[in-house]
Amino acid sequence: MDKSKIALLSTVINFELYEKSAPLFPQGIQKYIIDGRNGMHGIHSLHYLFQKLKGKGIEWLIMADEDVLFTQPDAVFSLIEIMEKQNYSVCGVRDGGVIAHRNYNPYAINTFFSILNFKAIEKIYHKATIQNNQFCRAGEFSDDLSQLPYAYDAESTFEQYYCFYFWLRRQGHRFLFLESTTEPDGIANSVYVNGEKILTHTWYARSYGINTKHTDRINAFLKEVPEHKSQPMDSPIIFKKSTFAMEQRCKKLLAKIRHKLKS
Repeated sequence: MDKSKIALLSTVINFELYEKSAPLFPQGIQKYIIDGRNGMHGIHSLHYLFQKLKGKGIEWLIMADEDVLFTQPDAVFSLIEIMEKQNYSVCGVRDGGVIAHRNYNPYAINTFFSILNFKAIEKIYHKATIQNNQFCRAGEFSDDLSQLPYAYDAESTFEQYYCFYFWLRRQGHRFLFLESTTEPDGIANSVYVNGEKILTHTWYARSYGINTKHTDRINAFLKEVPEHKSQPMDSPIIFKKSTFAMEQRCKKLLAKIRHKLKS
């Protein structure tokens, strides 16, 4: 596998945690960071990554948050081989019905971990069209949801980034949904491929180092995972849109003004 065409991107809001989780990430591939400390995340981060990574020759993009702890990091390369052979464009965990505390839309994934066929998607990426896909019609998708262990809302638009995944599905792109189980703490969830755990998502990255409960909880998971120190850490390239927070404030202010004028 040509690792020069594979990259990993993290939208990071807690760099203290990233420094501890990054050594566990898959090695030998280019790492990118979007600095999310100014509020950039979700759909904004997705649009920004396509802006910054377009034309860089990336064929497969792994997305992993800083609160993802890999136990079998090389499993991502096996996943990419499966996706390539079976024509999948996206893999990840459903955002409804699979994780105990995520009862939202099962037809979209949660972005804490996913793999994208970036080469295929960047060819058709169109921001305005994606934004117009933030809806889910009853019965539109034909997934068999009968075995999902937890509640879900098949028409939820809870996350703004759902439009990206709805758009891809409407374009005919195939999704490989991964298995996941909730850890005993009732918060973290582990992801499995062919019955083998490949990572644990601890959640609450923003609380690490601030909230004692979540800091202690995440540290307990870190202690369980052997650090992969046999290889040097890949130096990440960091992107930050310094004007993002100001732009968002201006948009909210304009929306309030328009609303007042209409009323």
